[in-house]
Amino acid sequence: MGTEEAARTSTGSGALDGRSAGPMVPRLALGARLRGLREERGVSRADAGHVIRASSSKISRMEAGRHGFKLRDVADLLTLYGVTDEAERATLLALAEQANTPAWWRYYSDVVPTWMQTYLGGEQAASLIRCYQVQRVPGLLQTADYARAAIRLAHPDAGPGEIDRRVALRMTRQRILHREPPAQLWAVLDEAALRRPVGGIRVMRAQLRHLIEMCRLPQVTVQILPFLAGGHAAEGGPVTILRLPGGQLPDVVYLEKLTTALYPDRPAEIERYWDAMNRLVVEAESPDETPTILHRLLQET
Repeated sequence: MGTEEAARTSTGSGALDGRSAGPMVPRLALGARLRGLREERGVSRADAGHVIRASSSKISRMEAGRHGFKLRDVADLLTLYGVTDEAERATLLALAEQANTPAWWRYYSDVVPTWMQTYLGGEQAASLIRCYQVQRVPGLLQTADYARAAIRLAHPDAGPGEIDRRVALRMTRQRILHREPPAQLWAVLDEAALRRPVGGIRVMRAQLRHLIEMCRLPQVTVQILPFLAGGHAAEGGPVTILRLPGGQLPDVVYLEKLTTALYPDRPAEIERYWDAMNRLVVEAESPDETPTILHRLLQET
């Protein structure tokens, strides 16, 4: 199955509607509300977990929006927190139902690890995505051929069918840059990511030309951090920060590793990553210089 065909394939129920953000926003909204109610009542996570026959770590994951919600659990927690107003209970229980609605990428569940689901939900809902990449062009800016080559390197044992599905998922994710309103993407790319010919010279040249085209979109900002910049604020590796719409939900920090991902969620940690990202954009070349740099790299490739 080709990439475009795979991207169009669905279960027959519109599961691949790229405009759908899935359950991420309602999960975060409900989790934040439950956390606020718990703290107002002075209830510990351990006590809250005991009421719903769960651990304190599950309460932590629920409050961070990284776990689904059983209606019975939400109802029991609302009772524990003294929420007796029927309208408020109904609103929060409705939010719990929305938080359990399957996302479009469930169609790709065989190639989406559990630890990536939170990120996908945030990415598809985000109004702003800020990222720094060291070794690869960001997935949202990759061509299908570049994506295929990168995926083969990451999954050397995968068969052709699995590779097709992983490429289709990555291409479908890019719809957020073309929806109405589009997500805003601000990416800082290390020079190494642009000089490493993933997939060979032909694929890399096409990728560089694609980046030049993407830079013309008002919703896409690309900066390049040259080798000559020396040390920089994000030497710990790639990082992505997602800002969700509405202004009430916490930002999502995503640190992808080889076989897992980290989601630092303490306010001080999130602020630290924002500081690093803001310093990076000062240290990198101006966005106005990006097309010129890409054309020069294209001539050298």
